Amino acid sequence: MTNRQFDGQSDTMAAQIRTEETPMQASPAALPLAPVVPLVSMSGISKNFGAVRALTGVDLEVYPGEVVALVGDNGAGKSTLVKILAGVFKPDAGSITFAGTPVSIGNPAEAHDLGIATVFQDLALCDNLDVVSNLWLGRELAVRGVLDHVEMETRSWALLRELSVRIPSVRARVATLSGGQRQTVAIARSLIGEPSVVILDEPTAALGVAAAAEVLNLIERLRERGLGVIVISHNITDVQAVSDRIVVLRLGRNNGHFRTDEVTNEIVISAITGASVYSR
Repeated sequence: MTNRQFDGQSDTMAAQIRTEETPMQASPAALPLAPVVPLVSMSGISKNFGAVRALTGVDLEVYPGEVVALVGDNGAGKSTLVKILAGVFKPDAGSITFAGTPVSIGNPAEAHDLGIATVFQDLALCDNLDVVSNLWLGRELAVRGVLDHVEMETRSWALLRELSVRIPSVRARVATLSGGQRQTVAIARSLIGEPSVVILDEPTAALGVAAAAEVLNLIERLRERGLGVIVISHNITDVQAVSDRIVVLRLGRNNGHFRTDEVTNEIVISAITGASVYSR
């Protein structure tokens, strides 16, 4: 037997041994990633108030763990759009899906039941009540018909700590809190019902730099909890700091959908003012 034949047989035997030791496995076919379903999808939303056309064919989507900034000049239709989502107004046209299921939101209670919480600009806090009472107002915990103050206070502290909210005492009256603290209490209250989507209407308006930074940090905590967050704001700096996407409305219509990390303030402002027209 020649050396070449011997080497050939050796190679064949070695290949068989390797095959027996480690059987060849077919490489798995690449599985397509399941598409992420938006928490909320609003498509072709239109709304008229008499002869005034507030919204025309507006689209908006919010995904889990995402902050979407809704920006536009006064009268652009921002508040009308979120009030439709919050159940305050009914759309004249268009559709809304929640977690992939078509829904009709007839009133704020239905929106709350779906998992949509809204913090309007006026906050709707009771100044004469303490933080605990405001957080649990209308959803008080009771045992055999008696309010469970201890449990409500314990849960309040746990929620505020989780959100890194700095409040001197949950028994302090809301009237004694700063503007930033009042805003954080209103946002924390919206989480009592464990919503999936939180809408914040001008959360940093009329706040100082430190208070605004505290609110922006709180919005980051909401994102980390996997919530979908819609922020209405005129402050482009705050929008750039906290949002993942920016949706621009102008005169009741979409005028731009941007990734925050891919757009400049100048482009957003040009879309807001109508200096430029952008498609989705």
